[in-house]
Amino acid sequence: MSKEFEIVREFEVDASPEEVWEAVTQGTGAYLWPMDPPEPRVGGAAAFGSTVTAWDPPNHLTVRSEDVGFPTQSVNQLEHVIEARDGGRRAWVRYVHSGIFTDDWDNQYDGAAKHTDFYLHTLREYLTHFAPGPVTFAQLEGPEASQAPDAFAVVAPALGLGSGDAQGGRVTVRGPEVFDAVLDYRDPYFIGLRTDTALIRLFGRNHWGAPVGISVHDFAPDADAKAIEAAWQDWLNGVFSQS
Repeated sequence: MSKEFEIVREFEVDASPEEVWEAVTQGTGAYLWPMDPPEPRVGGAAAFGSTVTAWDPPNHLTVRSEDVGFPTQSVNQLEHVIEARDGGRRAWVRYVHSGIFTDDWDNQYDGAAKHTDFYLHTLREYLTHFAPGPVTFAQLEGPEASQAPDAFAVVAPALGLGSGDAQGGRVTVRGPEVFDAVLDYRDPYFIGLRTDTALIRLFGRNHWGAPVGISVHDFAPDADAKAIEAAWQDWLNGVFSQS
């Protein structure tokens, strides 16, 4: 049965409204995934067939689609309201994701709400530690075994994370190679790792019937997306061939 939904989040960040605006319009690969920027006008085209319905830089952006392109959702709208704080040195952001889910509403809403928290956290990490600058984006997903209901539970131990490693602490990670990082996000659904040059995001999408996923936002000037994907794919395949 079709049913409307609305996910509302508000936060402040150590970035100017202009920097936030640049990220959500031009730099989505730095915290989400690369998307074509919206045409800078009301009525302009935006990503995934959506249309710009509010355009007031750097304060208000809304894009809306009524032909989302997949059967579990028929309407999708994303709104950003951005206001200056502390003389423009900081920004307050109100983010609203709304629309209509057409199937398995509770599962779709739960997944969207939890992903929203993780994506917006990643946006703040980018704005605080890496903006502005070019990014190399890599994305991959695990094998079929990573769709098991308890699949994500094996990821933290495979990374070398213990139960005592809390969000905000420094950790030594056993990924494709051993490296040091800040554990910037950790809950039963997601893990976020921040190095000096990258944001590494691990997604427990098995909770919603999909494979475990990884995305890497690498800000090093010599980053190679194909090499990053290959290395993390081998690592993730190994985790689930041994679990």
